[in-house]
Amino acid sequence: MTEDIPLATETVKRFFMDLPFSKFLGLNLDGLGGGRAKMSMPYQKKLIGDPKTGVIHGGVVTTLLDSCCGAAVMTAGSPKFPTATIDLRIDYMRPAKPEHLIVAEAKCYRITTAVVFVRATAQDGTKEIPIATATGAFTSPF
Repeated sequence: MTEDIPLATETVKRFFMDLPFSKFLGLNLDGLGGGRAKMSMPYQKKLIGDPKTGVIHGGVVTTLLDSCCGAAVMTAGSPKFPTATIDLRIDYMRPAKPEHLIVAEAKCYRITTAVVFVRATAQDGTKEIPIATATGAFTSPF
């Protein structure tokens, strides 16, 4: 995956970055192409799920992972239309560290004409134990 987003994937980038919810969460598309994607999300107080600890809400992490997986799917070939999530499993390993950037990386590992299978992780600066992992099935846009 290259950090430079090629012209062929510019449509996919615009699709995700123009979504109002992506803007609200502050999602950034940091890498895209070849069935892989990398997205990041800055820490924001409006996204806190536990005011006592300052931990980001788990649903926000789920959205980041789902979006990152979808972007990866849409660059696994020549997309004709957006994908949709069929199934998404999130395993939370630990809370995200308050005040830390959260980075998600997704990779397609099986592509069929009907379904694309993806794995992803969310990190907050340490690769030892992720915040969460995801496995998902998405409609094939090919």
